[in-house]
Amino acid sequence: MHSVIVVAHPEPGSLTHAVANRIGDAILAASNGNTIEVADLAAEGFDPRFNAADNALFRQTAAPPADVAAEHARLDRADALVLVYPLYWWSFPALLKGWIDRVFTQGWAYADGADGKVAKKLQHLQVHLVGLGGADAGMIERRGYGAAMKTQIDMGIFDYCGARVQSSTLLLESDSGTAEAHLHTAAGIGRTIGASAAA
Repeated sequence: MHSVIVVAHPEPGSLTHAVANRIGDAILAASNGNTIEVADLAAEGFDPRFNAADNALFRQTAAPPADVAAEHARLDRADALVLVYPLYWWSFPALLKGWIDRVFTQGWAYADGADGKVAKKLQHLQVHLVGLGGADAGMIERRGYGAAMKTQIDMGIFDYCGARVQSSTLLLESDSGTAEAHLHTAAGIGRTIGASAAA
C-alpha cells in the first residue's frame, strides 16, 4: 500500500509535523510492503490560489497547470491519503483548502455528466483526516463544530468524489501538554493504515 501524507503547517518543528511523521513511521513499520510519500505543502511552496489556469481547467478548456498535474500524479499513485493539519476557524488552513480547490478538479476527481449525475472518480482512495486543535471536546460538542466539519469535509469534499473517509480524528487541547498522548494516537492511526494493506 502506498500512502500520501499531506501536511499543512508552516513550521517544520510543529506538533502537526511530528504527528504526520509518527503516522508515517507507523505505516512503514506495519508492513514491509508499505510505502509513504510526504507532501509538505509549505516546504514545497504549493500555491493555494485558484487562478485563471485553474478556472480554464474547470471549464475543460485547458490542461491542468503543471503543479496541479504533479499532484494528480502523486495521488494517482496512492492507495491512501492522510491529511494532517491544524484547525483554523474550524476547518482546513488556507494552504490545505487551496490544495483541495486546485487539485480535486472537474474531470479528474469527479465529472459532471450530461444527465446531471456526478461521476465519482476517486473511489480507489482511502482518506484519513487528522486535525489538531487547541479547543477541548466539550466546546466542539456544544457548538456543533464536529458535525459541521464532517458535513463540510467528509461529505462535501471526499464523498462527492467517491473517496472513502476511513477515519477522522481530532487531536484536541494540543496547546496544553497533550503532545505525547497525541503522538501515541498518531502511531495507532499509522498502524491501522499500515495493517489495512495486509488485510
